[in-house]
Amino acid sequence: MKVVYVNEKWCLGCHLCEYECAFANSGDTDIVHALKGKKIFPRIKVEEGDGVNFAVNCRHCEDPICVKSCIAGALSKDEHGVVRIDKDKCVGCFTCVTVCPYGAIMPGEDGKAAQKCTLCTQNLVGEPNCVRHCINQAIVFEDRG
Repeated sequence: MKVVYVNEKWCLGCHLCEYECAFANSGDTDIVHALKGKKIFPRIKVEEGDGVNFAVNCRHCEDPICVKSCIAGALSKDEHGVVRIDKDKCVGCFTCVTVCPYGAIMPGEDGKAAQKCTLCTQNLVGEPNCVRHCINQAIVFEDRG
């Protein structure tokens, strides 16, 4: 299955992936209208370190502990291997946030439900928005088996 990977050697820490992610999940067709003057809630986040930057995102694990730990049954793995959150079932306990080994699940915009990357499956045009718009090609969409 193809997932998003990051080459930290190439990541500039520009945060463009975060903006492209927030835009892709906004439901809007105009990036300025969707994001200007608003707090963004991307499903990928850039961590900056001492000379090393990298984007943190869901790895859609083979045997996801987040799915096993969800007390409400809000997390599931679909037939394509994508780990999804049903916001209608999520009770906001954030156990999934705590157990994710990658730190890739976070509280959503409403603060009551968790959110995570779904590989832009709702609007996919070949590859996720963060990959398509990474100016340094540090983010890739590939199957590493």
